[in-house]
Amino acid sequence: MKISIAKTAGFCMGVRRAVDMVLDASNKAKEPIYTYGPLIHNPQVLEMLESKQIFRMDTIPESGKGIVLIRAHGVPPQDEKALADAGFTVLNATCPRVVRVQVIIDKYSKKGYDTIILGDEKHPEVIGLLGYARGKGHTITSLDQLKELPRFEKAVVVAQTTQNTKIFADIKAWCRNNAPHYEIFNTICDSTEKRQNEVRKMAGTHDAVIVVGGKFSGNTKRLAQVAAETGNPSMHIEQASEIDYASISHVQSIAITAGASTPNWIINDTCSRVEQAFREKQPGRRKMMAVIDVLMKTNVILAAGAGCLTLGTAMISGAQNPGIPAVIAMFYILSMQIMNNMMTTGSDTYNKPARAALYKKNKGWLLVVAFLSGAAGLYLAWTRGWGYFGVLLIMMLLGMSYNRTIVPFVFSGRKIYRIKDMPGSKTILIAAAWGIVTSLLPGLRLNAHFGLTLIAFIFATGIAFARTAFMDILAVQGDRIAGRETLPILLGKKKTLKLIRYTLVAAILIPLILPVWVSPVVCGLALIPAFMLILIIQYKNDREISANLYEFWFEFPLLIAGVIAAVG
Repeated sequence: MKISIAKTAGFCMGVRRAVDMVLDASNKAKEPIYTYGPLIHNPQVLEMLESKQIFRMDTIPESGKGIVLIRAHGVPPQDEKALADAGFTVLNATCPRVVRVQVIIDKYSKKGYDTIILGDEKHPEVIGLLGYARGKGHTITSLDQLKELPRFEKAVVVAQTTQNTKIFADIKAWCRNNAPHYEIFNTICDSTEKRQNEVRKMAGTHDAVIVVGGKFSGNTKRLAQVAAETGNPSMHIEQASEIDYASISHVQSIAITAGASTPNWIINDTCSRVEQAFREKQPGRRKMMAVIDVLMKTNVILAAGAGCLTLGTAMISGAQNPGIPAVIAMFYILSMQIMNNMMTTGSDTYNKPARAALYKKNKGWLLVVAFLSGAAGLYLAWTRGWGYFGVLLIMMLLGMSYNRTIVPFVFSGRKIYRIKDMPGSKTILIAAAWGIVTSLLPGLRLNAHFGLTLIAFIFATGIAFARTAFMDILAVQGDRIAGRETLPILLGKKKTLKLIRYTLVAAILIPLILPVWVSPVVCGLALIPAFMLILIIQYKNDREISANLYEFWFEFPLLIAGVIAAVG
C-alpha cells in the first residue's frame, strides 16, 4: 500500500499567519482575546482556540476591552472601524492575498466601477469584499449568472481567492469576447491553483483520493470537487474517524490532500489511521509495525541510537572499551526522553495524538521505566568515578527541572522563571546533553585524546541538534499551541531548515577529514549525517512521507554508528 501526502496539503500562508498571530497574542497577552467570527473554517482549530480561552465574537458590542483579531477571510471596513470605536485593540489577520482583492475593489469602486465577484455570496471573504464595493457589488458562481447581469458601462471582475480556476478562466474568456472594456484581475490565490492542479495530478497516479478539511471550507470543498471530477474514488472528511474504508478497500495507492485551513495534526492522524487500517490486512507486517511503533513512542530505538553513537564517537576520540559509557548514554536518553514526553503531552495532543494517548494511559509504568533507567545510568556512572556520576546527576536534575519554576532571572530583557521559558532552550540543551553523554564524558574518562574528544563532541552535538531541530519543525503547530518557543518558531521554518543543512554538511565533513589522524573506518560515520541530509532535502522538496516515517528514518541512522564501530 502506497500512501502519499500532497506537498501543498495543510495551512496556506494566510491561514498560518492568522493562526500564528492569535496564538502569539494568547501566549503573551493578559487581556481577553477574541476573533471576530470564526478565524478559519476548521472545527478542530476553532475548538483548540476555545481551549486556550480565545473566544469567537459574532456581534460588535457598543463598548468593550481586549484584543480582537480580524479573521483570515477579512471583514467589511465598517466592521473593523466599529471594533476600534468600541474600544478593542484590533489585530488584522486578513490574508495578504485577500487584502490585495480588497485594494483592487476599493480603488475601482472609488472611480464608480461596478464590481463583479466570482464567489459564494454568503462566504465570509465575499461578504468582506462587498464592503469595499460601495453598494455596487454583484456576486456570481457561474458563467451563466454573469450572462444574466446587465452589461455595465464600466466594471471590474475579480474572484474569491479560493475559487475554481477553470470557472474563472471561462469567465475571463467570455469577458474578452463580449465585454472587452471590463477590467479583469485573476485574484485566485496561487496556493489554491497549486492545490487543485496537484490533486488532479495525484488522482492520475493513485487509485483513490482523500481530501481532509472543514465541511464549510470553500477551498476544501473545491478540492473535493476537483478530486471527484477525475473519476477516481474520493471522499471529503473532516477527521480520520469519518473515513469510509469499504469504498477504498480494493485500492493499492491513496493520495491524501487537505484544505488551506487544515492543521498538520489532522493530516498526520489521517495518514496514520489509513496506514494502520491497511496493516490490519497483513497480520505479519501488522505485528512487526506494532512493535516498531511502541519502540518509537517509548524512545527505545532513540536510546539504542544514543548508545551506538557513543560507540561511534569513541572511534573519533580514541576512547578504549566504551561499552559501559554506551549503556550509560542509552539509559540516560531513555529516562530523559520519557520524562520529556511526559511534559509535552499538551503539544503531543496535536502533534502526536497516539503517543499522547499512550503516555496518558500508561503514565505510571512509563514513570517507573524512566526512574529505573535513570537510576541504572547513575549507578553505572558512579562505577566510572565521582566526576562522571556528578555531571550525569546534574544533567538529570536540569532535565527534570526544565518545566519547574526556579529562582527568576533576566534573559534578553525578559524575566525567566523556568528553563523552558528561555527561547530555543529545548533544542540547544538537548543537543548539548547528547554531546556530553555520548562523547565528552566517555572521552575524558577513558583518557582519550583531548582534541579528538572535542571533535567527537562537536560531531555528536551536531547530529543531535539536527535531529531535535527537525523534530521541532514537524511539531511546530502543536508547540505554538502549547506556547513553546522552539527554534522553528523563533527563526521560522526556512531558516531552521537551512541551519540544519549547514550543520549536517559540517557533520559529514568531520569523519571524512579525520582519517588523517585516526582509522579510515571512521569515514563510515559520515553516512549518518548524509542520510539525514537526504531526508531534509526530501522534506523540503516533497511532503509525500508521513511525519511518523520521517521520525523513524531520522533516528534509524544512529544505529549505523554501532555497526561501524563493530566493524572497526
